[in-house]
Amino acid sequence: MEKNRLEAFSDDVIAIITIMVLELKVPSHTDGLADLKEVLPVFFSYALSFLYVGILWNNHHHIFHSTKYVTGGILWANLHLRFWLSLFPFTTAWVGANRLAPTPTVVYGFVLLMAAIAYYILQRTIIIQQGRDSLLAAAIGSDC
Repeated sequence: MEKNRLEAFSDDVIAIITIMVLELKVPSHTDGLADLKEVLPVFFSYALSFLYVGILWNNHHHIFHSTKYVTGGILWANLHLRFWLSLFPFTTAWVGANRLAPTPTVVYGFVLLMAAIAYYILQRTIIIQQGRDSLLAAAIGSDC
């Protein structure tokens, strides 16, 4: 499989994650800026998730730009990352709707952590498949 097919799939999935913005509801029966206070927790959780997804998307783009071919292991590692990213809209909405209550916040943090671990696994899988002399391994240097 050529890598551009996997990149296109990943871009599509990441684009869908922007559905998180649908959780930003307009305050009812109001037209003042002060009334936006009620949506601030949802907005902040959305902004953090959007930033996190943006960082992952940029990094994902760069690692696949340096990848010559895609193997089954890379496909599964990429799918693993997509799974954790697919939970972002739910956990983002939950933490925002509950104003940073402990349980939703812990679950949100856990999902962010698992996405970071999944990204690391994907990165390591690519380096293992492409070799220690690959462009990605060279770019990461001693951090791998």
